[in-house]
Amino acid sequence: MKKNLIVILGPTASGKTNFATRLAADLQGEIISADSRQVYRGMDVGTGKDLSEFQINGRMIPYHLIDILEPEQEFNVFEFQQQFYEIFNDLQGKKILPILVGGTGLYLDAVLTNYVLPQAKIDKHLREELAWKSQTELQEILLAMKPVLHNKTDLEDRNRLLRKIEIEKVRQNTSDGKMRRPFVHAGIFGIHWEMAELRQRIAARLQERMADGMIEEVSRLQSLGLSWKRLDSFGLEYRYIARYLQNLITKDEMTAKLQIAIGQFAKRQMTWFRRMEKKGVPIEWISGKDYPAFHGRVLRVLS
Repeated sequence: MKKNLIVILGPTASGKTNFATRLAADLQGEIISADSRQVYRGMDVGTGKDLSEFQINGRMIPYHLIDILEPEQEFNVFEFQQQFYEIFNDLQGKKILPILVGGTGLYLDAVLTNYVLPQAKIDKHLREELAWKSQTELQEILLAMKPVLHNKTDLEDRNRLLRKIEIEKVRQNTSDGKMRRPFVHAGIFGIHWEMAELRQRIAARLQERMADGMIEEVSRLQSLGLSWKRLDSFGLEYRYIARYLQNLITKDEMTAKLQIAIGQFAKRQMTWFRRMEKKGVPIEWISGKDYPAFHGRVLRVLS
């Protein structure tokens, strides 16, 4: 059966966006971002949101789920899944190829493994019951409902803990039959680099981002009212630069620790992708150096 979605995934610094925009230009497709931080306006350098990459041969490649929220706002997997379905259905109706690109494993899983993600409204009764619980007790409640958490900050912040408990309670009381979703038949490609090469790409990209004003970007966000705590919650670049700006670490320490943290993050991403494969998600790995081979494989799965 002909594929109706192309997915391009891979670890950070692997060149996913470059492959995606070139493919969209070649096939008149549109990009749907699966990046949990690029949804936020003003977070450009630190997230690698270089919109000039979407300019191919004088044409701006249409993109979705980039720059849709302010950094103070929350965005979760449920909202990503619902918005993806709306965009996917719209593009299908227009006979336009959707190209999903990103490295946020939860977002990719939500589309490719049919996550059941019911909408959870604020439960005032439940919150009243939990109001007198300690942080430790709330953590125990959440872990009893969901032993494996992918975002540890859910355990550290009381408001996030309460919200996560609400979501898990609704999820456990929702059946698959209540979810309406489009039929997605994806051709899934992973961008592959040897780890030594990927480390070099990470180091080079970090230097470029520093030169492009990444520290100034974090400082500007904080001066506009974004709290240090919120900046820390975005992880990686925003976490370590925020610590540097608070004089908690030196600039050299920040750069060294950040480069190590990004490398560790890339390894975690690859672990996630391998777990997806074990769950039955077929990923065809393509060299990050060989766009022509990738393009040829895409044409074959679309024919």
